[in-house]
Amino acid sequence: MYDHDTVVIGSGLSGLICANILAKEGEKVCVLEQHSKPGGCLQTFKRDGKIFDTGIHYVGGLADGQNLNSYFKYLNMMDRLNLRRLDTDAFDKICFYGDKNEYPLAEGYDNFVEHLSRHFPSEKENLHNYISYLKKTVNSFPLYNLSVKKTEFPEEFFYQENASEVIRGIIKNPLLRNIVAGNNLLYAGVESKTPIHIHSLINDNFIKSSWRLVDGGSQMSDILVDNLEKYGCSVKTGAKVIKFAAEKREMKHVELESGEKINAKRFISTIHPANMLEMLDGDTLSPYYKEKIFSLEDTIGVFGLYLTLKKGSFKYINSNYYCYHTDNVWTAGQEQRDGEFNSYMFLTPATSENEEYAESAIALAYMRYGEVSQWRETRCMKRGEEYEEFKRLKAEIFIDQISKRFPDLKGAVDKVYTSTPLTFRDYVSARNGALYGILRNCHEPNNSFISPRTRIKNLYLSGQNIILHGVLGVTISAVLTCGSILGFDYLIKKIRGAS
Repeated sequence: MYDHDTVVIGSGLSGLICANILAKEGEKVCVLEQHSKPGGCLQTFKRDGKIFDTGIHYVGGLADGQNLNSYFKYLNMMDRLNLRRLDTDAFDKICFYGDKNEYPLAEGYDNFVEHLSRHFPSEKENLHNYISYLKKTVNSFPLYNLSVKKTEFPEEFFYQENASEVIRGIIKNPLLRNIVAGNNLLYAGVESKTPIHIHSLINDNFIKSSWRLVDGGSQMSDILVDNLEKYGCSVKTGAKVIKFAAEKREMKHVELESGEKINAKRFISTIHPANMLEMLDGDTLSPYYKEKIFSLEDTIGVFGLYLTLKKGSFKYINSNYYCYHTDNVWTAGQEQRDGEFNSYMFLTPATSENEEYAESAIALAYMRYGEVSQWRETRCMKRGEEYEEFKRLKAEIFIDQISKRFPDLKGAVDKVYTSTPLTFRDYVSARNGALYGILRNCHEPNNSFISPRTRIKNLYLSGQNIILHGVLGVTISAVLTCGSILGFDYLIKKIRGAS
């Protein structure tokens, strides 16, 4: 006698989508979440009445007929989201220290080329070639296009192509190369390693359309949890899994920190595969598989700056800024210089209270786990005064740095809050505070994809570590996992029918 048909471990977006898909098929599903509220990177938090996102700052592909719009319609989400479209002529702006220009990344293929070619007229043809390459790449990933049909170019080809080298081969102007790769903080790009498919899937999705979630991304988890409750399924918070118990290549149950054991016909783990393997008891997967998972390199972490602003003091900005104090945008692997960050992302969240003035601002910059590892045995709010002083000094330097681009910011700041890779580690269970989970490496293409199936017949994987991170990546990951269970033709037909 099973407690549930499927147990999903982790209530981030991928876990909630997996649960919704299977619940729509009539399954009895239970989602287990170790924290007090569901959502993972969809979670928001409040400071002084202002809402801040944990991880979802903007979303692409939500216009009618686009991929996430279709997926979200199937999930009964699309019509319930409160959205604000970013500036169609500059959803992102790329900036460089000492250069007053703000180079726009515009929505729509032709618009994208048109706006950048105003700055680089001699590169117009190359920009069209860049867009053509983007299209060729994304068209080779069937689930990106709500399809299961094989394409002319296999996905594996683009796993092996280096993003920086591909861009260098298409675009001649070094500054323009930096600009088209300028939002690579979206995937913590490493110049020598990041495959072109990561760059292409993410950028193409935002070029199609870009949106902010008004009042935060937690509305997505609220909708999905509400759906599950209507299906008669449950999300159990405060339920930390400490053991995956298997026997004869079959999962029997998971054990919670409370001692409770929960069994099911099927289990879907959305946590980091290495963390899952550390908890797997009573079964032996192949040494090669374990070695592969444990050896995977993770992406870098971030230092987060969360500012509440004085009322009416700083204009709302309907674009995201990516600013560089270096002449190379591939900064994830670079050492900081003079205490300042090499690069950062800056944005003002969208709220329903005020469309003219910002209530808050968020800035993110790369931070290595090693910078805070001396406090690794501590937990949030209990790390001590030395840690708080470390963050205070970092925040002070960071605000000064941002104010060079945005002179009105410093005088507008009311209160300052910060996070480090340790915060991310503790709140969303990211190994070593990795911003986007596993780092994809074009020189190790076999590690760019982790199968949702395991050799334990009723244990499946999902989440950002399977193929891609972000809203797009984990949505596709959930569909990939559930397609492995329900059948891809069947599932994609139902998704396409809903749109």
